Amino acid sequence: MQRNILRIIGNKAILNIRERMCETPEELLASEKFRLVLDHCLENLRLKNSPLLEIFGNCKINNESVDDLVRTLSFLTKHEYNTVPHIFGKSRTFLNDLGKLAGFIDYLYDYWRHFDRFILNDSEGDRLDKRPYRTFNETIEQLTHLIRTVYRHIQENLSGSHPTVYRQVPAGAQMAVISLPKDIAYKGEKYKVLNNVPVIRQMLIYPPLVIQQPMNKRTGQFKRIGQNPIDLIELSSGEWICYPAKVGKLLIMVYFHINFFELGFSMCNLFELANDTDLEKKPDALFIYGVPGFVLDGLSEYSTVFYDDEENGIFVGAIPNRPEFGYFGYLKKMVLTLHNSITMKSGNMPFHGAMIKILLQGNKEATILMMGDTGAGKSETLEAFRILGEKYIRELTIIADDMGSIELDENGCPLGYGTEIGAFLRLDDLQPGYAYDHLDRSIIMNPSQVNARIVFPVTNFETLTKGHKIDYILYANNYEEIDNEHPVIEKFDSPEWALDIFREGAVMSKGTTTTSGLVHSYFANIFGPPEYKEAHEKIAAKYFAAFFNNNVFVGQMRTRLGIPGYESSGPREAATELLRIIGVTE
Repeated sequence: MQRNILRIIGNKAILNIRERMCETPEELLASEKFRLVLDHCLENLRLKNSPLLEIFGNCKINNESVDDLVRTLSFLTKHEYNTVPHIFGKSRTFLNDLGKLAGFIDYLYDYWRHFDRFILNDSEGDRLDKRPYRTFNETIEQLTHLIRTVYRHIQENLSGSHPTVYRQVPAGAQMAVISLPKDIAYKGEKYKVLNNVPVIRQMLIYPPLVIQQPMNKRTGQFKRIGQNPIDLIELSSGEWICYPAKVGKLLIMVYFHINFFELGFSMCNLFELANDTDLEKKPDALFIYGVPGFVLDGLSEYSTVFYDDEENGIFVGAIPNRPEFGYFGYLKKMVLTLHNSITMKSGNMPFHGAMIKILLQGNKEATILMMGDTGAGKSETLEAFRILGEKYIRELTIIADDMGSIELDENGCPLGYGTEIGAFLRLDDLQPGYAYDHLDRSIIMNPSQVNARIVFPVTNFETLTKGHKIDYILYANNYEEIDNEHPVIEKFDSPEWALDIFREGAVMSKGTTTTSGLVHSYFANIFGPPEYKEAHEKIAAKYFAAFFNNNVFVGQMRTRLGIPGYESSGPREAATELLRIIGVTE
């Protein structure tokens, strides 16, 4: 078995490492990994009939001539161009047009960097996770430095001069992980096969990252089925890795296929990575993202399915390995569907919404929960709220950006919890400059397309699992105009009225899925509640009664985000009124 392997799959370059990296330019250029990238690049140029291939002169481009090119490049890392032909005569062909060769080197360098690049430190038996910083430093940092060194030495020896400006672009990998085999405490023999998949223990990323997803929208729903997907799935060795996600109080093992590595690794900006202590307990759920073949088709109207294995006390989610499912929203929302389903089985209430806790001048506190569907204006209103209330707010803490749960304490008081440490937001709906403020930690997805997204951390795990007393619960209404009968924020005077609005779940679609126009979803949350509607109705009735019994402000907030022309002003006016209601402004 090879110890160091480079695979190019689509737009991904994945380097598996179990032993030392190349340490010198000669080693790098003589490696099979460099030759793979070089051959890939030459084939790309051949398909375009590129004039850069003229560096081969009259030579046929074959293994022998490419070997000669590699030897020429190797000598150019140490010697100036006019010396190389005296050492290696065949280099004269490539050095005949120095400008052309320099252009080819630039193209090869950029061609390598155009890939989404990953390093997998598969440290079976080596225990690299005991010194993760050293491991990352000896792999990703060393590779970056070595590739840049080779590129610069060759270009300087071709030109006979040094650059006046050095740009330290990421030339190695953009993400690296340390993964280990791990015996997870699954109940049931059928799950033990999953222990062959390495589990991520540490990660390193170089933000900002730009990821190109195969898709930029999500469609369909996540359906509960009566057959366990694990019975239908075979996981090929070497093609899978596991991200153990802490989702609120739950542990969900997310297994994703190599075709979706760029999406699976992006979870580090959204869900807390479980530690060794977390992995000693039995997981609450598992999710297999990238199921091969068509084994999930026909199990439900949609192939995005999950199963409640009551015998073994675990939920199982599964999504097929096809390009149409290559969108981060599928991964995120299935994880949250599993969380919500488990939450309801525990008798608690999941919510689709954003929750913040604010500390005002004079030590006044308020915790606000905004429920609503995707694109309803929750995140946009909270961001406007933060900006407008800056001089009144001592501290603003995000508890939940998209999903969470509510529990009742021993006195029947509602407490709110979050699920994610990060946010997955539409670039188009953010305040001007907001995305730029977070670029140093961000993963940006499909920036040139409709529904471009950004993923970045917004809170810490301790905050979202602490449990916070809720003061305001608002339904985010993005489709109604404002007039005397429809104020910006409207308070409900009974649980029944509130339940009617929340249950209807109306929203003007913003194009984040394949739906359009005014749509309705049960409690604005298709991620679990529709599959447990009877149970959810009982839970909702109990919890809304508790809201009113505890004097929680329950109402709806008209953000108008779905009305053309109000994309910015609507959330801003909603935020202004919210500041007034909680007593910050007149």
